[in-house]
Amino acid sequence: VVVWANDVFAYLVGCSIGRHRMCERISPLKSWEGFVGGVVGAVAVGVGVAWLLGADLWLWGGVSLIVAVTGVAGDFVESMFKRSVDMKDSGAMLPGHGGWLDRFDALLISSPFVFAYLLIMS
Repeated sequence: VVVWANDVFAYLVGCSIGRHRMCERISPLKSWEGFVGGVVGAVAVGVGVAWLLGADLWLWGGVSLIVAVTGVAGDFVESMFKRSVDMKDSGAMLPGHGGWLDRFDALLISSPFVFAYLLIMS
């Protein structure tokens, strides 16, 4: 949920006020404003879900922050893969979403960081 909240908030903020591009060569539409909006939105959703479930707010705030920041790295890695083979989408099973890989690329990169964080914090 946090990964997708990050994607949604980054998209909404980036489309509405995004002006400063992060790395146009790899992902031309990603902006720093969208990145910040995604991080803030992801942390808010993560803390909100933790609150609803009665979980540790600080722990899940940290997990959400890690997921949001490292998830962008996953987006860039997937974009680099797609650009290297001159492909826009990584599949057609999810129309309008860039394919399955685009929905889960952030999870692939952020999971080891979240695992390490949870090991350290427990």
